[in-house]
Amino acid sequence: MYRRQIERIKKDLEKKMVFIVGPRQVGKTWLSKEIGKSFEHAVYLNYDRSQDRQIIQKEIWPQKTELLIFDELHKMKGWKTYLKGVFDTKPEHLKILVTGSARLNTFRKAGDSLVGRFFVHQLLPFSLSELKYAKVFFDIDRFIVRGGFPEPFLAESDQDADRWRNQYADGLIRQDILDFETVHNFRAIQMVLDLLREKVGSPVSYRSIAEDVQISPTTVKRYIEIFESLSIVFRITPYSKNIARSILKEPKIYFFDTGMVSGDDGAMFENFVALSLFKHVLGKSDETGKTFDLRYLRTKEGKEVDFAVTENGKIIEIVEAKLKDDELNTTLKYFFKKYALKSVQVVKEIKREKTIENIEIVSARNYLKDLYL
Repeated sequence: MYRRQIERIKKDLEKKMVFIVGPRQVGKTWLSKEIGKSFEHAVYLNYDRSQDRQIIQKEIWPQKTELLIFDELHKMKGWKTYLKGVFDTKPEHLKILVTGSARLNTFRKAGDSLVGRFFVHQLLPFSLSELKYAKVFFDIDRFIVRGGFPEPFLAESDQDADRWRNQYADGLIRQDILDFETVHNFRAIQMVLDLLREKVGSPVSYRSIAEDVQISPTTVKRYIEIFESLSIVFRITPYSKNIARSILKEPKIYFFDTGMVSGDDGAMFENFVALSLFKHVLGKSDETGKTFDLRYLRTKEGKEVDFAVTENGKIIEIVEAKLKDDELNTTLKYFFKKYALKSVQVVKEIKREKTIENIEIVSARNYLKDLYL
């Protein structure tokens, strides 16, 4: 299915190398090959294949190659130095596209040998906004039940999607996590992941999880950082600048695969909204070069708004996600009146949209489909 980032990536390839990063099985390889179809002479090389590995190591791809696609190259020792050399000595007509697992993004951030030589595009699961451009219709329930990863989302049945998820979750633990870092307590890291699935939408206490699992808070924090590095979860931290008494430091944890959430319908819907907004801010950052971020608001007194979208450190909009309630949220009203923040209440099941005291109460479908990506 069409991915909206294709044209942006093609444009960036004219200037620098492009890295496509994101969760496993989100469609990075498919996207790279789809882009390759736009070139008369494109070469796809996967470091996991022995034949391709020899071509990579000896640099013996055809001279007429216009697009060179490296997949899983981060598994090669010294891959950044290798890429630097290929890029610095390539003929003018050659474009370079690099993709791979989530580890690529983690390793890319270490060291500076590639500084100034690449753009990054972060590929995330399907969203309402993206599928609008593909001119196909799906309701929010499909995203919530199946998640936005291509295979389960497009599967013929919910049962096929569930079978994919079972294999996916098992692969994350047994392959990606254990390959990424040495973990001696397999049971503990599985328990931490399961607890996070139940805590979506609530601030996460490392100490509380540590007590449940019988490990240290430091170990809990390290496990969550591993989940983040492998694009299993993403973390939203509280915003405090210029917001009086917004001092809670505990993060909220959301999943890239909404189908992994083990909560009620409200928690699953909130995860979907969080992922949609997270994809929105990443897309804006990748495209504009500005720093967009997603936070949440919570005061010491317990007043909380689900999401705050920021641009260069300043809040540009706050968002409250509701499953059914189309009455104006009192906390949203509080922050709007006190700080004059653009505010919107996004409701999944709503009879009609309305504006109350300059705060919009809108259909989730209408709001999410108009996000950036």
